Amino acid sequence: MKPFALLIATLLTTLAATTLHAQVYEWKDENGKTIYSDQAPVGNVRDLRKIDSGSSSASSPAQKSTADREMEFRKRQKEAQENAEKAGKEQSASATKGENCANARRQLQALESGERIAMRDDKGERYFMDDAQRSQEIAKMRQAAQSYCN
Repeated sequence: MKPFALLIATLLTTLAATTLHAQVYEWKDENGKTIYSDQAPVGNVRDLRKIDSGSSSASSPAQKSTADREMEFRKRQKEAQENAEKAGKEQSASATKGENCANARRQLQALESGERIAMRDDKGERYFMDDAQRSQEIAKMRQAAQSYCN
């Protein structure tokens, strides 16, 4: 009885191995009917396609392994995180640029108003800006406003 069971097990294993590595063909006949077979079609057919049923490295999403799907998920997660960080940096840079623009415009407006502007020197003593210094500061603030506001 054991040799018979061994023979049956060997045949089943061989049969399973050959069906796992068999080619499956898909095509449409003259009537447009889709046909699946393990033998290549004879004659002229439309849309002939080979389907490899034994390949574990097939690229269809249904046959991807769990590890492959996990790797793809982690990759998408990492890309989404990098994109979010990049967007956050761009948003903060834009906000900083807007604040710098507003500050430069306010300082330019104060300089151009003609009011006396008091400054402090190295010793901490207060002095008033003269016309030459005012024109230099106006030129600097115009340049700063132009660079920050554009």
